[in-house]
Amino acid sequence: MARLFGTDGVRGRANVELTADLALALSVAAAHVLAETDPGSKLKAIVGHDSRASGEFLEAAVVAGLASAGVDVIRVGVLPTPGLAYLVPELGVDFGVMLSASHNPMPDNGIKFFSHGGVKLPDEVEDLIEEELGKPWVRPTGADVGRVSDHPELGDRYVNHLVDSLKADRPLSGLKIVLDPANGAASRTAVKAFMSAGASVTAIHNKPDGLNINENCGSTHIESLQLEVISSGADFGIGLDGDADRCIAVDGNGRVVDGDQAMTILALAMKEDGRLHQDTVVATVMSNLGFFRAMKANGIHVDTTKVGDRYVVESMNANGFTLGGEQSGHVVMSEFATTGDGTLTGLHLALRVARTGKSLAELASAMTRLPQVMINVKNVDRGRTNLDQGVVRAVTAAEAELEGQGRVVLRPSGTEPVVRVMVEADTEDRAREVAEKLAEVVRTRLTL
Repeated sequence: MARLFGTDGVRGRANVELTADLALALSVAAAHVLAETDPGSKLKAIVGHDSRASGEFLEAAVVAGLASAGVDVIRVGVLPTPGLAYLVPELGVDFGVMLSASHNPMPDNGIKFFSHGGVKLPDEVEDLIEEELGKPWVRPTGADVGRVSDHPELGDRYVNHLVDSLKADRPLSGLKIVLDPANGAASRTAVKAFMSAGASVTAIHNKPDGLNINENCGSTHIESLQLEVISSGADFGIGLDGDADRCIAVDGNGRVVDGDQAMTILALAMKEDGRLHQDTVVATVMSNLGFFRAMKANGIHVDTTKVGDRYVVESMNANGFTLGGEQSGHVVMSEFATTGDGTLTGLHLALRVARTGKSLAELASAMTRLPQVMINVKNVDRGRTNLDQGVVRAVTAAEAELEGQGRVVLRPSGTEPVVRVMVEADTEDRAREVAEKLAEVVRTRLTL
């Protein structure tokens, strides 16, 4: 049986794979598993959701499940995922539940749990929750049932925290910034944070109606952000995804500044300030080769993890590292956050622009991004990716063909019969040629 939890919680089409019944059952199971870590005391949890219409009925199911299992629940309403993660330790509650499918299309939704410290649950705890599903249990009654309270104003505490992280009064004064919160969870909080920090803000796609989240907007569809930055003469733009845990920037010329480039800018700033622990940044194997070269050129070590911001955070927590992230825009600054936070990333990129007087384009030029081609090979046996000798030989041949001027990564999907073939090279044509050749080997050798 396939594992219910993926790399970022439980996801599926709302009311199809992810039903109210499943949401309720998961919440009960989570309450039972997490109660075992603190037996005899009544648990307290925070529940939030992004702006999807389905978040409303799924929230009701989650709250019902938790309260019926004896958990007191604080509902915070629409809030970015990093905002909920921040409030878990800030309020001292036992855990948090976020309903969001991040950058996925509106019909999807998801459930992710955050532990007492505001970090995602480790795999082994998620496995225990799956094992607990459907088991008989004794239902509390009377005063032992959970109580539910509504505190949407807690979102302002999160906004204040973001602004306070800049450690100055209105440090972004004079900057003209375009924000695209993807009609998502940060439609209010991101605009408020940037304006409170002194920036002049033009906001687009900041009117969520429950149906328009991520629809041709935000960090995965930045075309309108690019156009608005250029037409308005803004200094740069910030694009968030639906739950605002990732940030993709656009410089004043309309060029993309991705997560690798954002990490480069922040790593250099933090090293300069003595805040980059052990002069190390954490990144995944999918970061661009240009990022690794830029870090090496500036005396910064890269601790490399497998794909998934949870693995970046695990390495950071285990080693005390202060910066990590992914090319996709998940950037974690552990001094201020326990998970990727797109608004926080955008604020600190803006702070670097303001402090140095350099444009975002100039700051991003510290890294030269190599052309990167990704091909998703579908309907293959992902479990044999690193075992099939024909595939292994093809990878070795591809690496030899690149002659040290590029990189090859094969990554099996964690949830689908898909192998992702990624090739970097000095030119896009060369990268595509090598990637297509390798993808054909994978398709031939691993077809189901």
